[in-house]
Amino acid sequence: MTGTLVLVATPIGNLSDMSTRAIETLRSSDLVACEDTRRTGLLLQHFGITGKRMLRVDAHTEDKSSQEIINCLLEGSTVAMVTDAGMPSISDPGERLVRKVIESGHRVTVIPGPSAPISALVVSGFSTQRWCMEGFLPRKGESRLKRIKEIAEEERTVILFESPHRLAATLKDLLEECGATRQVAVVRELTKVHEEIFRGSLEESLTWAEKSIKGEIVIVLEAGTITSEIDDERLETVLKEILAGGVSTKDAAEEASRRLNVSRRRAYSTALDLRAE
Repeated sequence: MTGTLVLVATPIGNLSDMSTRAIETLRSSDLVACEDTRRTGLLLQHFGITGKRMLRVDAHTEDKSSQEIINCLLEGSTVAMVTDAGMPSISDPGERLVRKVIESGHRVTVIPGPSAPISALVVSGFSTQRWCMEGFLPRKGESRLKRIKEIAEEERTVILFESPHRLAATLKDLLEECGATRQVAVVRELTKVHEEIFRGSLEESLTWAEKSIKGEIVIVLEAGTITSEIDDERLETVLKEILAGGVSTKDAAEEASRRLNVSRRRAYSTALDLRAE
């Protein structure tokens, strides 16, 4: 027999955003696969759904749980998959499960609904014609720097996730590579009571991020037009002019970054070379 896996989007903050179809799918399913059984249990309880069998599917259990779900599908069952918030598989468990279910020959469908990256994108004010989702950046090391350098050159709107305690560091790292004037929207606590949206330059965002920030955060970065359009000769000319005023290498690099919208790292490296001549 062939069963059906249904990916069900759940609210990202406001329970009123749960669709009637999503509620009915959870009510009628034979099994609810979920990231956290406690949180999903509270969600089901809120909508009057009781006695539902649940199976935990998170980053640590997805591979093992996938086989149990496929066994249910072989009996012709309907399995609903939810995560703690938003759409399964988008920086959340579900991707590997979907792949295995498809490979097993079963049907996969979706109940669309709330999605933090899409919601943040449409309120950012940036282009929605071409965009990419980067999720969480690597926390440190060469892999992090490599990813940020790629983002600096990205010609599409970029969506990132970040935690409150790493937000300031990430905005600073983006500024170093993307330039001080690159525009950004930082969206916090979407659809919740304390929803907040910062819009401005990366330089301005550092001041905003100095305050205590809590909650779920999405960073939306304006599409880039940086570095490659400014040749080395133009950058050197501007830096020589600034350095002639007696400012420090660091300050000269920051000023050149603002004027030309090149990365601060590139401007600083060039300024050091000029100092050494």
